[in-house]
Amino acid sequence: MRQTQSVRDRLLKANIKPSYHRVRVFEYLMATTAHPTAEDVFEELVKEIPTLSRTTVHNTLNLLVDAGLAHLVTIEAHQKRFDGTTARHGHFQCRQCGKVYDFLAPANGNDPPELEGFLIEDRELYFRGVCRDCQERETKKGGTDS
Repeated sequence: MRQTQSVRDRLLKANIKPSYHRVRVFEYLMATTAHPTAEDVFEELVKEIPTLSRTTVHNTLNLLVDAGLAHLVTIEAHQKRFDGTTARHGHFQCRQCGKVYDFLAPANGNDPPELEGFLIEDRELYFRGVCRDCQERETKKGGTDS
């Protein structure tokens, strides 16, 4: 229950009415590190909330992003993912398994000198490649074929 009250308080502080659906979407987002899509959130929560609609999930996620309570992660142009972690960090997406990993981004002083005097309101740092797990699977697969 403590988590729910904290979520309600954060929503109220952001001037968002803490309806049951909004609270559950926000709780889910804060509890996962999977960087889910709106469809992922819907598919998971509709199991416990049969009256939940895709529109409610989309609207709630967009409301959370607009209020600064979540981040929109657009590593791939055709896919919007959501992140409940609002602290400054970057993302790495594995091109084989598709998993998105968080990593700490440099704190301060690393803005390009060409942007000195600019008001930077948002920073996005994305890397793409192959994660350790997929590399290890490939190495083991290659080793057994020899």
